[in-house]
Amino acid sequence: MAEAKRLICPSQDLRERGEGVRFSVETVRGTKPAFVVRYHGKVQAYLNRCAHVWVEMDAQPGQFFDFTGLYLVCSTHGAAYIPETGYCIAGPCKGQRLTKLAVEEHDGGVYLLNNEETVHV
Repeated sequence: MAEAKRLICPSQDLRERGEGVRFSVETVRGTKPAFVVRYHGKVQAYLNRCAHVWVEMDAQPGQFFDFTGLYLVCSTHGAAYIPETGYCIAGPCKGQRLTKLAVEEHDGGVYLLNNEETVHV
């Protein structure tokens, strides 16, 4: 059986280390906020909640990168995450991870894969 996919956004909406695109994910625990960004040419998606305290990471919608464009940052706690893995390298949740979502990019679009990782978050 093929995995179900949902279009998040057109590929052109994600610039390298630029503004992210917010979207929502249906889980067994209800609807959760999420985001997708482009880093090193690849799309990365996570639930939009800091690993320290579950608050949304972007104070300004779509602003997930720090000023250098190297790390994802929680605007509330200043926690810094590696974009490819969601691993926290600095801040109160050092050593923890963001919840990664399965996405793929093809045919000019970025798609959320509806699999167990997504549905059971």
